[in-house]
Amino acid sequence: MMTQEVLFSINNHRVGTILLNRPKALNSLSLEMVQAIGVKLSDWTTNDRVKIVIIKGAGSKGLCAGGDIKTLYGAKDNEECLQKANTFFTEEYQTDLAIAQFPKPIIACLDGIVMGGGVGLTYGASTRLVTERTIWAMPELAIGFFPDVGAAYFLNKAPGFIGRYLALTAMQLKAEDVLYINGADHFIQHEKLILLLHELEESQTETTIDTLLEQYTTPAPNEGSLVRLQKEIDDHFSFTTVEEILDSLEKSDTPFALETKETMLAKSAISLKVTLKQLIEGEQKTLEECLATDLILAKNFMKHEDFFEGVRSVLIDKDLKPNYKYPHISSITDDMINQFFIS
Repeated sequence: MMTQEVLFSINNHRVGTILLNRPKALNSLSLEMVQAIGVKLSDWTTNDRVKIVIIKGAGSKGLCAGGDIKTLYGAKDNEECLQKANTFFTEEYQTDLAIAQFPKPIIACLDGIVMGGGVGLTYGASTRLVTERTIWAMPELAIGFFPDVGAAYFLNKAPGFIGRYLALTAMQLKAEDVLYINGADHFIQHEKLILLLHELEESQTETTIDTLLEQYTTPAPNEGSLVRLQKEIDDHFSFTTVEEILDSLEKSDTPFALETKETMLAKSAISLKVTLKQLIEGEQKTLEECLATDLILAKNFMKHEDFFEGVRSVLIDKDLKPNYKYPHISSITDDMINQFFIS
């Protein structure tokens, strides 16, 4: 019998649990998973048996590593797989929006790895908990894609121009930095998270969420790196073209500037330019509007060879040597980028 990829339960204390259940795949999201979550949320919206919802991941490594990109790679030469990929993005973004609009409290456990689709799935939760084990990222540029799942909305909520920096570099963050960019609400030690969830799921007493959060959460143990880099990030990433950002980094000899420039130049030129335009245009958009743009972009990336080359180099052959059709920023025209935003 095939193991269910996502498990749902409601206990006697009116707590509904969504358990992502693909631990061997780091709970990466499949079409069937996002569809099932969307259907269940619709039911739980009006179900009086559910008072609060918990989202967590099975296994010891994390909540969710993102979408199942290896499956999407099958769309390269297969029309049926392409249609399924487009359906996946449609269903995923609808589910992300449903979580953000859910009328009851949702507690998301951002414990361990939380990347890409995992970030999108939990960003709209009313309470997002990070731990000392949290590794958070929007890593899509590493595979020739773009930061989707509403990233143009939530990355723009970060202080200054940190959102652009994170989008264009795909940097991984620890808990304290996730809190700094408004990607989470509370820090909690992993062991205390287990106790908190036990209280919610098993306790016979009527303890409020706020009381439990006050009891178990603490300030993050460290300041994090982004607050120290804030001014330098703003100096470079306030520019509105990739060329200007790279030129600004080139003129600086700080370790941060040198490393950041090298990181960006290793990414797909198409992805860099699309992403910066996406982030700038998303500054004044709602989450729903950003997700609508993401769907257009995702469908167009699924027709672009540099996306499949990025996936091949990172996830299929794992040689980390992508041979992009458009390897240089100078080879990308404005018209090429604008085409990505047309449905």
